[in-house]
Amino acid sequence: MRETEVVPVAGEGGFPSRAVWRRPGLRWVDVLVAAALVALLYGLLRLAPGLNAPFLPGQAPSSVSTDPSHLPYYAMRSLLRMFAALVASVLFTFVYATAAARLRRAERVLLPVLDILQSVPVLGFLSVTVTAFINLFPGSELGLECASIFAIFTAMAWNMTFAFYYSLTSQPRDLDEGSRVMRLTKWQRFWQLDVPSGMIPLVWNGMMSFGGAWFFLAASESISVLNHTYALPGMGSYAAAAISKGDLGGVGIAVAVMVLMVIGVNVVFWRPMVAWSERFRVEESEAAERPRSLVLDLLRRSSVPELIGRPLRPAGRALERWTRPFGLAEHPLARPAVRERTGDVFFAGAVAVLVLFGAWKALGYVQSTVGLGEFGHAFAVGAATFGRVVLLLIVATVVWVPIGVWIGMNPKVTRFAQPVVQVLASFPANFLFPFATALFVAWGISLDIGSVLLMALGAQWYILFNVIAGASAIPSDLREAMTGFQVGGALRWGSFILPAIFPYYVTGGITAAGGAWNASIVAEVVAYGQHHLTATGLGAYIAQATSTGDFPKILVGIVVMAVYVVGLNRLLWRRLYRLAESRYAM
Repeated sequence: MRETEVVPVAGEGGFPSRAVWRRPGLRWVDVLVAAALVALLYGLLRLAPGLNAPFLPGQAPSSVSTDPSHLPYYAMRSLLRMFAALVASVLFTFVYATAAARLRRAERVLLPVLDILQSVPVLGFLSVTVTAFINLFPGSELGLECASIFAIFTAMAWNMTFAFYYSLTSQPRDLDEGSRVMRLTKWQRFWQLDVPSGMIPLVWNGMMSFGGAWFFLAASESISVLNHTYALPGMGSYAAAAISKGDLGGVGIAVAVMVLMVIGVNVVFWRPMVAWSERFRVEESEAAERPRSLVLDLLRRSSVPELIGRPLRPAGRALERWTRPFGLAEHPLARPAVRERTGDVFFAGAVAVLVLFGAWKALGYVQSTVGLGEFGHAFAVGAATFGRVVLLLIVATVVWVPIGVWIGMNPKVTRFAQPVVQVLASFPANFLFPFATALFVAWGISLDIGSVLLMALGAQWYILFNVIAGASAIPSDLREAMTGFQVGGALRWGSFILPAIFPYYVTGGITAAGGAWNASIVAEVVAYGQHHLTATGLGAYIAQATSTGDFPKILVGIVVMAVYVVGLNRLLWRRLYRLAESRYAM
């Protein structure tokens, strides 16, 4: 914040009689930031009319124009949807992860529900929500926009929620005790302790989730449900139209525009966020080199952000006063054991009744339509997808953990590698599926094998990004201690590096597994022109059922995928989470 300049003014006899408080004049950086803000507001106003355009489901176009002159407008519409979904994901993360971490009884329900939500594919949400949103806004394209944003939200929110939940559960006890000694309210604790302590993993996982959402942009903008296709103006629908026409030139143009978009978002938004989040790093020694951002430097030098935020300060102080009657911040474990045990029995019983009732109704619906034997077929094809997911996780771990540690522990490497990794991770790999399909056809490669590669393009980055975040979050004083004691080789990896990044790897592994299951929806059924390849798997099963509007099979596929994902999480990832909390939390 810029200091106010005090200028003495001479009075009688040459002695200063008063001081004039004068602010520095308008500078070029203020003009630049203000102009960028005005341009942003102007773009939003230009896009607003298209969001509420007239819309009739029976007359809606099934594709968009592939004229390259429309690409700037399509790019802006896609970016607006992505950032709207990001804002919704952050709000959901703050509420859901905080409830799961601070409410012991709710945690036992919220975490399994989060596992199930992560396992439900984007097409599964779309098949249910599209009709609901269209009916919510009849005659307006806003309903379809909300359905698209909600689909993108489902591709972002779960990873961010898991990351923030772990940061809350692994907070150092001394910080918790300090918040209680200072008698912070729950609102103050959240903004002064919970959010700052989780900011670094939240930013990195938000960046990864944003990149993963690009992968499902085509599915969320060119929606095929109930034997009908709804197309919204955007880069995803443009690529889908070019792919359906077999226009490799149009796909190439879409790829080039997407690369520019990803680089632009990284430079203007994510790179400043990564640099800004470094202020929340907890360590005793200063890092030798921290991430820098030209955009963040400009914002810090400008007084425009301060002028915008000044009117919000009274509201924040008022909220702090209003939340004090709701109680002070206390550790989530500080509850009477007897009361908690009695309440747990009642709470678990109520939840069990609701779950059993829902399961009974669902089974009755499946039995009256396709029969319960359909579950056997779905589990059989799901085993093939499960094998692909396990293979992907093993290969991604062996390949990306050493690379992620090398990038995260070398600030100079991070400065150059992070934008490259961000571009690779953010680029929607399904835009490349037509080229992969052409190669598979030319070389005679079965999609049963090739789909592993296609799934990896959309899921492996979760492991890499979390490992980079974990390695970069290692305090500098610990690194200096290891170097000072000349600890190297296998001992350094086994006693220092792997334990330090283990919690982050678990977060990356569980989200990579969920992302791989989700990616199977678009990786096990690919098409280019007249070529249509289908693999044996649960993803292809759900994709085909969604395109034809077969709700019983959609329900069966989603339930089976949820069983696979939740079962893997319960048997493997949750145990690793507890191990990370008990032994490897710093």
